[in-house]
Amino acid sequence: MEKDVYILGIETSCDETAAAIVKNGTEIVSNVVASQIESHRRFGGVVPEIASRHHVEQMTIVLEQAFAEAEVTWESIDAIAVTEGPGLVGALLVGVNAAKGAAFAKQKPLVGVHHIAGHIYANRLEQEFEFPLLALIVSGGHTELVLMRDHGNYELIGETRDDAAGEAYDKVARMLDLPYPGGPGIDRLAAEGEESITFPRAWLDEGSYDFSFSGLKSSVINTIHNGKQRGDELKAADIAASFQASVVDVLTAKTVKAAKAHNVKQVIVAGGVAANKGLRTAMEEQFARAEIPLLIPPLQLCTDNAAMIAAAGAVAYEQEKRSELDLNAHASLELH
Repeated sequence: MEKDVYILGIETSCDETAAAIVKNGTEIVSNVVASQIESHRRFGGVVPEIASRHHVEQMTIVLEQAFAEAEVTWESIDAIAVTEGPGLVGALLVGVNAAKGAAFAKQKPLVGVHHIAGHIYANRLEQEFEFPLLALIVSGGHTELVLMRDHGNYELIGETRDDAAGEAYDKVARMLDLPYPGGPGIDRLAAEGEESITFPRAWLDEGSYDFSFSGLKSSVINTIHNGKQRGDELKAADIAASFQASVVDVLTAKTVKAAKAHNVKQVIVAGGVAANKGLRTAMEEQFARAEIPLLIPPLQLCTDNAAMIAAAGAVAYEQEKRSELDLNAHASLELH
């Protein structure tokens, strides 16, 4: 029998301090996340300096808890995987330096992981991949379509040209006086409203798989402003439902189109916005109709966590990819 491989994952790209231990790239042994939402909520968004300070305070705690829950020791760990980017550079540096220190002290291999690769591999913690596959990544700063022909092979075929879907959600949520983060609030409110307002859908050039949500965001903001000036009574729930319908229509239609064009065996959805009930429902309906298998991770694996970093790191480790102890944080790291 081959020896089990245990990967320690560390994630600090934004406002979650996370550590996890994953076995053989597919089995979560422990997954600890310390959220900072309450600290940032009063500011209406993530404050980088505060995020970095919280990471410093929580790092040792989440690491100790991850080992305690996994009931393993450092001797069992085969490698340390850490998010090297993209993200907030100050936040990333906390995780990167913790990982480098541990790798040096414990003499363990170090593997730098792309944050988006982590989101993609969160799905492998639920079900094995079948290639070629198409991944739709929708999170606070990313809206991308990635074609994968094999493990660790990423081809970007579509991306946002301006605002990511998650950014549009947060900005519209602020206009509707909803608390940070805006996505869950809009999702809940949309369920209570009707799609009574026609907001634009940006389809862009013929054959393009790129996205654009800036025009939609501006249209929603203008509708709210104009309504207030005229004294019209616009229902927040209807605005939320109409806005969400526009986002979901574009995301699902472009993903279905790309999946058919590339004849993929599997489609996966990843990132924080993958927790959105409206998007999950629409994707499930569309891909059932298209008869293409769809994977969407459970809610706790949609948002930032370290198990997904360990899962992606396990593949890099198997492919003998290693990072040196001069590994740095990269706020705008490209996926390749």
